Amino acid sequence: MIPGLMQTTPLLTTSILNFAEAAHPRREIVSRTVEGRIHRYDYAGLAERCRKLANALTKMGVASGDRVASLAWNTHRHLELFYAAPGIGAVLNTVNPRLFDEQIVYIMEHAQARVLFYDATFAPLVERLAAQMPSVERFVLLADEDGHQPGAVGAENYEALIAGEPDTFDWPVFDENAASFLCYTSGTTGDPKGVLYSHRAVVLQAMAEGLASAFGFTAFDVVMPCSSLYHATAWGLPFAAPINGCKLVLPAEKMDGASLQELIEGEGVTFSGGVPTIWTMYLDYLKKTGGSTGTLQRVVVGGSAVPLAMAESFKTDHGVQVLQIWGMTETCPLGVIATPTPALAELGQEALDQAIWTRQGRLQFGIELKIVDDDGNEAPHDGETSGALMVRGPWTIQRYFRQEADVADADGWFDTGDIATLDEFGFMRITDRKKDVIKSGGEWISSIDLENVAAGCPGVKVAAVVGVPHPKWEERPVLVIETHEGANVTVDGVIEFLTPRVVKWWLPDAVEFGAVPMTATGKIDKKCLRAAYKDRLMA
Repeated sequence: MIPGLMQTTPLLTTSILNFAEAAHPRREIVSRTVEGRIHRYDYAGLAERCRKLANALTKMGVASGDRVASLAWNTHRHLELFYAAPGIGAVLNTVNPRLFDEQIVYIMEHAQARVLFYDATFAPLVERLAAQMPSVERFVLLADEDGHQPGAVGAENYEALIAGEPDTFDWPVFDENAASFLCYTSGTTGDPKGVLYSHRAVVLQAMAEGLASAFGFTAFDVVMPCSSLYHATAWGLPFAAPINGCKLVLPAEKMDGASLQELIEGEGVTFSGGVPTIWTMYLDYLKKTGGSTGTLQRVVVGGSAVPLAMAESFKTDHGVQVLQIWGMTETCPLGVIATPTPALAELGQEALDQAIWTRQGRLQFGIELKIVDDDGNEAPHDGETSGALMVRGPWTIQRYFRQEADVADADGWFDTGDIATLDEFGFMRITDRKKDVIKSGGEWISSIDLENVAAGCPGVKVAAVVGVPHPKWEERPVLVIETHEGANVTVDGVIEFLTPRVVKWWLPDAVEFGAVPMTATGKIDKKCLRAAYKDRLMA
């Protein structure tokens, strides 16, 4: 091998910050705060405050490799932590506040975070759990100085902490494979598992996100992440936006329809992304108020499958393009994005829409996919043959934090736990999670496909399908429906709607009505539903 003669500048997250300050210094960052006000500055202001925070962290004694934890919403202060903590060589552990107390305590102690930064919203949570987090040496409240409440933990104030610090800081240069973020899975099956992102992985993915085959960002875009900053770095948007000079809008915790509409209209948002439940509420609000989507052009939906009724409503009623994405904490988190191709466009608009709305996405550079059967043989790309979805690439996990064994095989392939197909156009379609697929009389029923069809029934807000034990067929589907307020939806009406749209043996054996439980990451809680209805068909 002859080595290349190019520079080996490491890919570090601070390089994104430095670039944004140099190339787009006056591009605005707008943040709703937990206090309720609107904060405005720009990439130059972000960079300056990040340097002040870096000085403060260094003065605290936070060293390379130390974990710094956050319990915070989508705000400018949390964004500053995203750059300052990894920038000095530390690791930012973004903790999901929606997890159970025991899971939060487990994460904090497993990560061994030395400092915890938190929003005032979580003060009761922090004070309740502080005694169970002995590794935490200092608590910092992400709040204005006015009305600061140190509470029982004696929290320092964030603004006071950085106020007197210099606005200059020499960001260290180190190996791009050094850890930057520690993100934990939601722990739906056992304890949460830590995924330790490298600087290299974060930067490479952020660069890939802006490509035309992905989110297609330009400097004219206004990006509002409605995926939480604590959830796998908000799908990488805090890094992809500054790379492309996009205006960034941060909604804090206000994800209801009215609050999102205010920011979308007021700030000229063109792009946003979040889980389906957020967009269900948003469309509901628009329908009730007769509101407009304004400048909004593209909505990316991930976390669970896009209900077809939602995609059609965005396009037909509002002229907004809906794109599905698939990824997981273990893929940092982006995997595939459903963007159009010329080959699909030749089949006509209807075929193109169906491909984009019913498939999670197509192959993107940086992520390799393959489908394998029970014997490990690779399945054909025919869009029909399903099997275990395997992934590998420069931002895919090799091993979980503090575990001895790799979870990727000798060739780098990681088993996602999803069941999927790949088609001739490179599109991947998730048919189920391994633990959610329903086996009835020796045949497979896709809970995701059945949910998608049921979600199109008039009056249905959320549809969830789980397989429960059956005395004859091993498992049969139970459909749980949460209706829109005031909607009159009946069992007979649902079955009548489903009958011409699915094969007969897919029809649910029971239809139940009630609130559909969600996990801490905004996905349908199938584990909870299976437990609730496990005896429903055994009588």
